[in-house]
Amino acid sequence: MPNGYWGKILRVDLTERRVEIEEQNDYFYRRHFGGMGVVAHYLLSEMKPGVDPLGPDNLLIFAPGVVTGVPLAGAGRNSVGGKSPLSGAFARSEVAGFFGAELKRAGFDAIVIRGKADHPVYLWVHDGEAEIRDSRHLWGMPTKECQAAIRAELGDNLVRLAQIGAGGEKLVRFACVINDLKDAAGRTGMGAVMGSKNLRAVAARGRMPVGLAEPERVKAMSRLGVELIRKYATSLSDFGTGVGMLGSTLSGNLPTRNFRDGYFERAEEIGAESIRDKIRIGMEGCYACSVRCKKVCEVKEPYVADPAYGGPEYETFAAVGSNCGVSDLRAIARAHHICHANGIDTISMGATIAFAMECFEEGLITKKDTGGLELRFGDGDAMVKLAEMIAAREGLGDVLAEGTKRAAQVIGGGAEKFVMAVKGVEMGMHEPRLKFGLGLGFCVIPHGGDHNAPGLQDTLYEKEGRPMLFARELGWLEPMPANDLSPRKVAFFRDLNCWRALMDCAVMCIFVPWSAQQVSDIVSVTTGWNTTVYECLKVGERAVTMARLFNMREGLTRADDMLPDRFFSPPGLGALAKANQAVDRGQLEQAKSFYYSLMGWNPNTGVPTAEKLESLDLGHLVGAMRKQQ
Repeated sequence: MPNGYWGKILRVDLTERRVEIEEQNDYFYRRHFGGMGVVAHYLLSEMKPGVDPLGPDNLLIFAPGVVTGVPLAGAGRNSVGGKSPLSGAFARSEVAGFFGAELKRAGFDAIVIRGKADHPVYLWVHDGEAEIRDSRHLWGMPTKECQAAIRAELGDNLVRLAQIGAGGEKLVRFACVINDLKDAAGRTGMGAVMGSKNLRAVAARGRMPVGLAEPERVKAMSRLGVELIRKYATSLSDFGTGVGMLGSTLSGNLPTRNFRDGYFERAEEIGAESIRDKIRIGMEGCYACSVRCKKVCEVKEPYVADPAYGGPEYETFAAVGSNCGVSDLRAIARAHHICHANGIDTISMGATIAFAMECFEEGLITKKDTGGLELRFGDGDAMVKLAEMIAAREGLGDVLAEGTKRAAQVIGGGAEKFVMAVKGVEMGMHEPRLKFGLGLGFCVIPHGGDHNAPGLQDTLYEKEGRPMLFARELGWLEPMPANDLSPRKVAFFRDLNCWRALMDCAVMCIFVPWSAQQVSDIVSVTTGWNTTVYECLKVGERAVTMARLFNMREGLTRADDMLPDRFFSPPGLGALAKANQAVDRGQLEQAKSFYYSLMGWNPNTGVPTAEKLESLDLGHLVGAMRKQQ
């Protein structure tokens, strides 16, 4: 019996209401590990080009990794992937909580779903079996009520759910998949794909421990993880993300008023410290993890924010907070509640509201369009109301539910210049004019403006410290400035991006401060493979290259690897304005070409070469590559 995986992929055809089990061999798992790699494999090998992302032929893939379900910190995650309804490109989003581990313990390494049910259903997966069940009685419920109903129906309060809410049901293009109410596979619109298939939830319950090649060494690695967390991650345990917002805005990193301004005057009022003092009632964690970085918040007036939905992390309170000019924590917590109750990505929600606010202030949207709503930066009531309208697809919310790229085309009047998205996916809450390597990452990663995928938060590598110890493992010995985009920085980004892709294949959390060698060791003691850091980097590079090839096949080009024009000029306020600092377009183009070359892709087009595919043991994809040339 293999260790770290079962050799079983659950195949579900919703149109035919058929459930089957596909067996995969050891080579499949060692080539892809799981997660992002498995998503890329099935999208390339089983989907025809040009499939409608919201049509029945799109695949929806739930993919844990070889480490998921192993009892150590950071091993509770899974990927959700398909073709994005925002970008029409490769999509995958990672999510924490307990569902991924529960799915693995239920006996499956992934679920590949195709087709569309003729009425709402949910998938029940348990102990090596699966069945499709009616969910018409669940359609329209908030996620909390849906979870309670399914658990009652199955008679087990330990059932874990990955589900959508009204956002996915109504095909909001940035709808997400919610695990356990508190954790979101937020980016790229996988909730809309799930809703398009009339699939309300996947419920999982497993009682089969994941096989371990060396159980005693796994226990030792688990103890080591606890020590690393105590030494390096106490801030996350105490506060979660979003500590030091004053420093963030002083440096220019905090997105403010749709990335227009580089300084937020009330930054300290929305940070993790303020949340602790005003609305936080506890901290929680994920499967087998002692970081416990998840805020639990409660607000009773003037809005309601249910602690069942956890609480806002950095990306959320920057997106619906500073990026909308809002400093009222109660309004921010309410927006978080709306998003989790309805299954909507908080980052795209905040970015879309900020876009609408700027359009309103520029006269492209009027009170006639908003139903009388005065949609101005800083108005928490207006932000909350518009979030509700988007979730319900009411009035202007129906237009905005299409995402900023499509909404701008409807609004017209030059609204495109206020769209802060890459490949149609709204950007994460970090500033490319401060972190040049991150800006390159937003451009070239396969799934657009994802906050968690650029691989490089440049300011972490400006001086000595824990991040530089990790960089040295990859061969990068000296710190480098954040506003550097030299060949050296690009080469570092390339290595780090491949490593981060590996973490999304394994699938492991980056908040646990494992070193590269330790991650390689974890894979080895779990699976029994003689894994090395080199092999792990190769797995990440393989996944990135497959995703790139998928995008080229779907018609994306080098031109899609581009930041919004706003980032080629300094912001209106703050440190970056004073320094007159912005991304240089010519330098970015040179960096893209160099990155393509380092990846073994055509430096002019970004199409992977036949030689690179062969070197990654992907020779069977050479024909697909040649069609793009």
